[in-house]
Amino acid sequence: QVQFVESGGGLVQPGGSLRLSCAASGIIFSIYSMGWYRQAPGKQRELVARISPGEDTNYADSVKGRFTISRDNAKNAVYLQMNSLKPEDTAVYYCNSIVGHSWGQGTQVTVSS
Repeated sequence: QVQFVESGGGLVQPGGSLRLSCAASGIIFSIYSMGWYRQAPGKQRELVARISPGEDTNYADSVKGRFTISRDNAKNAVYLQMNSLKPEDTAVYYCNSIVGHSWGQGTQVTVSS
C-alpha cells in the first residue's frame, strides 16, 4: 500500500522559513518523479515543485527562487525548503508521485504575523 506522510508545517511569520519532509512507503521511490502540491482554502490543489529521479527540478512561478525541492532515495524521502514565505503560501502541503498515487494527510503551513 502506497503511503506518503508529510511533516514540518506550522505557523511562521512572513519572511520566515520552513522545511517540509515527506516519507514514502509502498513504492519503488527512486524511479518516480515526485512533487510537492498545495491546496489553499477554496482553491484547487496545485503543483508547486517537482523533482525527477535524476534530480532535475521545476517550480511554479509563484515559488521560484524561494522554494527548493530535494530528495533522498536512500531514505525514500522528499523535502521542500521554503524561504521568504508569504501569506499567500498558506495552504495544506502534500507530496505525491507525479503519476499520482493516494494522497496523504498533508501538513498545514500558515504564514501570518
